[in-house]
Amino acid sequence: MEPPHNDISKQTDTGTRDPGRRPWVVGISGASGTPFAASVVRGLLAAGEAVDLIVSRASRLTLLDETGIAFRDAHWRSDLREWLARGADGKPETFPVTEESLAPVRYWPAGDLAAGPSSGSYPAKGMLIVPASTACVAGVALGLSKDLLQRVASVTLKERRRLVVAVRETPLSGQTLKALVALDEAGAVVLPASPAFYAGATHIQDLVDFVAGRVLDAAEVPHGLYRRWEGELRGGSKGEAPNAP
Repeated sequence: MEPPHNDISKQTDTGTRDPGRRPWVVGISGASGTPFAASVVRGLLAAGEAVDLIVSRASRLTLLDETGIAFRDAHWRSDLREWLARGADGKPETFPVTEESLAPVRYWPAGDLAAGPSSGSYPAKGMLIVPASTACVAGVALGLSKDLLQRVASVTLKERRRLVVAVRETPLSGQTLKALVALDEAGAVVLPASPAFYAGATHIQDLVDFVAGRVLDAAEVPHGLYRRWEGELRGGSKGEAPNAP
């Protein structure tokens, strides 16, 4: 098995106590693909970024089904630590995640429409929706605010901040394709959760990390989650995948 690609155990951010804090908002919708979200959050923390987390009601069911973890508002920090430490293959304690490393994370319940990120005056860098369900895509494209995740996405677009939508569904209906075009025209980055194989994947975690790495690329956040193409055939089969800085 590949070693963990991102080690956040040594991160020591002051979190919400920092008056200059400008987080990335990570929204997790109900689509399958919660390992993608975990890899993105680990990558952001490993890069020294602050994170505001929104977990939709539907995504809690998906998370429970895919990992066996029940994400609870009252115990979100311990549940998040358990989730981020789990590998894409379901193995617990694959990644080193400590309480200290989660200091830069702030959690907002999906039903809290008065949360900080619901306002354009809240100092956020942008939003990453990973994974994005077709229902989420439709709601954001229509400008709905049925929950905090959709509201923050609308705010992100109106404030001209970076919005990355990692849609995870196949096949795509005509209605969803139209909604994705609308998001693209509104300035969002539409990023299908589509892993590539040229980086020499040998484990499911490598495929997950490739998608997460492309999300971070779209956000211009440095990472070492996958080997980049260098114009050399079969270059992906050489050596082992790099570790995150």
